[in-house]
Amino acid sequence: MLVKIRRYTGIIGNRMSAAGTQITPLGEYLKDRRSKLDPTAFGLSLKRRRTPGLRREEVAQRASVSATWYTWLEQGRGGAPSADVLDRISRALMLTDVEREHLFLIGLGHPPDVRYRETDSISPRLQRILDAMPLSPALVKNATWDVLAWNEAAAALLTDYAELPPERRNILRLMFTSQRTIDAQMHWEHVARYVVAVFRGDVARAGASERVKALVAELSAASPVFAKLWQSNDVQTHGEGTKHLRNPQSGTVAMEFSTFAVDGRPDLSMMIYNPATPQDAKIIAGLIKAHRKKR
Repeated sequence: MLVKIRRYTGIIGNRMSAAGTQITPLGEYLKDRRSKLDPTAFGLSLKRRRTPGLRREEVAQRASVSATWYTWLEQGRGGAPSADVLDRISRALMLTDVEREHLFLIGLGHPPDVRYRETDSISPRLQRILDAMPLSPALVKNATWDVLAWNEAAAALLTDYAELPPERRNILRLMFTSQRTIDAQMHWEHVARYVVAVFRGDVARAGASERVKALVAELSAASPVFAKLWQSNDVQTHGEGTKHLRNPQSGTVAMEFSTFAVDGRPDLSMMIYNPATPQDAKIIAGLIKAHRKKR
């Protein structure tokens, strides 16, 4: 007896419902998110609703897709949706960034394209983390390298960002236009090359290339070195290492640096500088004491 073998093209883990439709992870997730929405928040009546949440046709209308196709999608019969459709559905369901990413992963097998989100503040909890490292200069920057928060040690060793207007608190701008910052680097040319390469990678990863065009143009006009480095198109990651800084009061101080992502905030990163030796820690403590006297 001949048996015809048919290729299976569904998603691994799919199962069949009693009605004979496929129950897919995507369909289950859409149904679950839909059931958790409050109709009254959208100006809809609660009358004649047999189940909680929005109706399928209401989600479809909000997403500008046909009710039939959206129903098929929940039932595992709609085929693979496009990224544009998933994006509209995510807005219709009021998904958070994390929920939107999960929707794309189960629907298309990859995360959505990055959407740059400009921000100028951090949570009080994140500031308390910075302040809990009294001898480790630490700061939080966004994807375009604007410094949003810092601790006392960073103000004492790196830059007292509170003395600068917000638009000047940019690491890249300081590296190429602040003589104090330039003089503090033991090997400025090497550091400058590294900084530009990492900045380029950060900006592209965050989808902020358009956002930094004005800054790049400004620095290219102000610094021939920056213009040349930017045109080289080198890209690097932050990584970790040891940074040697000159200070007019204390001489040279060695700091081990690391960069960390902020969970749930892909637009933010935290940079921490730890004293490389006990002697370097004493130098930081002295700088903090001197900084307090100036205030």
